[in-house]
Amino acid sequence: MPEPATPPPLSLYVHVPWCVRKCPYCDFNSHAAVGNIPEKAYVDALLDDLDQDLNTIIDRTIHTIFIGGGTPSLLSPNAIERLLTGIGQRTGMTEEREVTLEANPGTVEREKFSDFLHAGINRLSIGIQSFDDIQLQRIGRIHNGNDAIRAAETAEAAGFGNLNLDLMYGLPEQTPEQAVGDLCIAIDLNPCHISWYELTLEPNTLFHNQPPPLPGDDAVLGIRAAGLPVLAESSYTHYEISAHAREGRECRHNLNYWSFGDYLGIGAGAHSKLTDTGKQEIYRTWKIRHPRAYLENTTGTSRVAGRSKLLQQDIILEFMMNTLRLTRGFSTAQFTEATGLPVSRITPTIDEARSRGLLSRDGDLVHTTDTGSRYLNELLLLFMPEGSARAGTGMG
Repeated sequence: MPEPATPPPLSLYVHVPWCVRKCPYCDFNSHAAVGNIPEKAYVDALLDDLDQDLNTIIDRTIHTIFIGGGTPSLLSPNAIERLLTGIGQRTGMTEEREVTLEANPGTVEREKFSDFLHAGINRLSIGIQSFDDIQLQRIGRIHNGNDAIRAAETAEAAGFGNLNLDLMYGLPEQTPEQAVGDLCIAIDLNPCHISWYELTLEPNTLFHNQPPPLPGDDAVLGIRAAGLPVLAESSYTHYEISAHAREGRECRHNLNYWSFGDYLGIGAGAHSKLTDTGKQEIYRTWKIRHPRAYLENTTGTSRVAGRSKLLQQDIILEFMMNTLRLTRGFSTAQFTEATGLPVSRITPTIDEARSRGLLSRDGDLVHTTDTGSRYLNELLLLFMPEGSARAGTGMG
């Protein structure tokens, strides 16, 4: 494929795999901590991991850093500062970089918020999920509603002007009134960003094997229809399927993902997507998942669990999986620039999706309709390689 003029913007993802307790809905690479977290050894391993990857990002600038998990706020502020200092010594970073840390609302984490800010974190994302104590117990969270409120207030008092609150809807037996009640409490706390997403039953989770009494599809649609206007009326722009932000406060790290930018991942189970402009190819790499095995591999190259080159059809599918999450969608010029492929490769599929009411095209811009946004997985099946879409879905 033609060589892009410049590589895509680059982000850095850092995975911290430990949490206090594994939530029954969580399919992320997270492990309940037993005893003290080996944070010094893990930060050493992260920086060694980065050292081994530096040859893949030569002369490239990191625009955003996201420290996720697990519960990375279980680490001490000193560990976070040492990590960020080490990253800064090894890479080029923009001065206006966005540095996000995921945090839980528990008392131990709250007490560290101010120190996290001084350590170099400038965006905090708090996993609240609900303010309803009964719902929090049902979904296995270890905090209560008052903890969640205090966490948001503590973050603001600490000086975090860039704060995200994570909320779920479609919780067990949840009504629209209850879901909107959660949103109203969050809005009153005045974060600049709210992530509001549906609880889904993911494979390899406790909830998948032992499903709770979740609302049906029609009830979930009713919850969503009730909540979106509440967010809009409070000046939160719906810019991605589950993301709502005040003006200028969109998550830049996630926007890079959703715009098919590049990212380097370090840490147990972390994934990378990097463009090699010299070879005109895109690669995915993933690291060893289990934290013990990750730590025991003392040379960075042995932490790589796998690497693959994306085929053209894979590139198309992944581009769509990301950009169609955005309410603005993508431009045909952006497609060619990001993938190196002519837009003619996807025009027939776009036309089919339009005929089904899933996509809309306004000149150069392509974006989902309301129906396409709600049924994004079904829309993406159209972009899968011939035969693959039906093979794993049971569709006749």
